[in-house]
Amino acid sequence: MPDLYANIQEVDSEVQERLAAVLELRAADARQQEMLRAYLGEIEFPPQARVLEIGCGTGGVARTLACWPKVAQVLGVDPSALFIEKAIELSAGIANLAFEQGDGCSLTLDADSFDVVVVHTTLCHVPTPESLVAEAYRVLRPGGWLAVFDGDYATATVATGDHDPLEACMDAFRDGFVHDPWMVRRLPGLLQSAGFTLGAIQSHGYVEALEPAYMLTWIERGADLLHQSGRIGALHAESLKAEARRRGEAREWFGHIAFGSVLGRKSV
Repeated sequence: MPDLYANIQEVDSEVQERLAAVLELRAADARQQEMLRAYLGEIEFPPQARVLEIGCGTGGVARTLACWPKVAQVLGVDPSALFIEKAIELSAGIANLAFEQGDGCSLTLDADSFDVVVVHTTLCHVPTPESLVAEAYRVLRPGGWLAVFDGDYATATVATGDHDPLEACMDAFRDGFVHDPWMVRRLPGLLQSAGFTLGAIQSHGYVEALEPAYMLTWIERGADLLHQSGRIGALHAESLKAEARRRGEAREWFGHIAFGSVLGRKSV
């Protein structure tokens, strides 16, 4: 099953609207914000830094970058016109932040024009990640930084015991929304092959306990995909979603995934 994000511009607008809401839910999550600050804090931003985010979605990370110390200008690029429209609406009043529609694997931006490039939970959705990393290298100034953050989706689970039925939803979610669930494990080699010198490499654990939030959307989307593919009926799909909500109401919910961040620096 293809990754919806990999061809987001071709996805129905109603589905894109729902995905935009999920992106904003994730952006508001305190632990997600903590992980973002942790790896951004490892970057040596120069004064008056010009920053590019590739795959900016609705602009949650870009809004944080616009307020980051030493950052003068931020540009967010995403292939989804709907996401870009949302990002512009949500960033109204932030003078040093702009957005434009574009393909991260084929940017229309000048070479050597940015001090920092950020790729946040995007590379796992890209069928040709080498092309995107090469573009990041091209648009960075000598000495510039690339920061890549992504989920280690092979670790993602909501199971609370053996043969947990909700794990079928997790499997379907990975198949339908993640092009490469192992991407984070390949990042160091990928960046080195593109010419970057490796910087900080960090692991970030993410846990949802007792009450479901962001990871509940994975179960719901996974159940829908199982139904749409004909693997289960509509009633079965709804029962899986109901079980996830029941665990939350009973305060029995537990979800976990490891994220990873890798920094690379372009040679001077």
